[in-house]
Amino acid sequence: MAHRQRRRRRPSGPSQITAKLTIPFVGEISGTWEPADAERSAAWELYLELVTRVSVEELGRDEGFLREALSSFYTFFNTTREILRRYGPDVAPPLTPGNVSFGFLAVTVLNRVLRPLLSSWHPRLTAYESRRPEGSDPMVWEREWEHSDALRVEIAAVRRSLTSLARTLQEVAGVSDLITLPTPPPPGPGRDLGHPPPAGRRDSDG
Repeated sequence: MAHRQRRRRRPSGPSQITAKLTIPFVGEISGTWEPADAERSAAWELYLELVTRVSVEELGRDEGFLREALSSFYTFFNTTREILRRYGPDVAPPLTPGNVSFGFLAVTVLNRVLRPLLSSWHPRLTAYESRRPEGSDPMVWEREWEHSDALRVEIAAVRRSLTSLARTLQEVAGVSDLITLPTPPPPGPGRDLGHPPPAGRRDSDG
């Protein structure tokens, strides 16, 4: 019996939106976006990249590696270029003043948001990492860097920009919010470690 081929859902979403993008330490740009199907598909792919990386997750003062954040941004930079190449000119049509496209927003993020951060901070952090004494804790060494707070400020600004891009891509792709997922409730009595509810009581019981 032949297997039935799963049909891909045709891209859907609004025919027009007002796209907004935050540029760190500059302000906000906006414009009207009338996405074509290719742009909707590209928007979904880029949205998925954003929400499954550390790119849009806040980095607390005593959480995570700065290096991990920069590496995630670098990977996202390359992935964005790959998506632009794959979809080609269809995602970057000629625009009238006041209009934007997937290509316009993606390249703006690359050149005005990510490139300045990576070109400035990647070599500085690399130079500091190269001086770490043998046997010392990499995370402790990183947090002792005199420029770590300044870099965290800039990383936070870039994350806000990427989050604003993710919200726009979500709207264009016509998909659910995968950025602020609800926190699951803590396990109740008898429900942790895979145990069933107490006998005689169902989940629907008061």
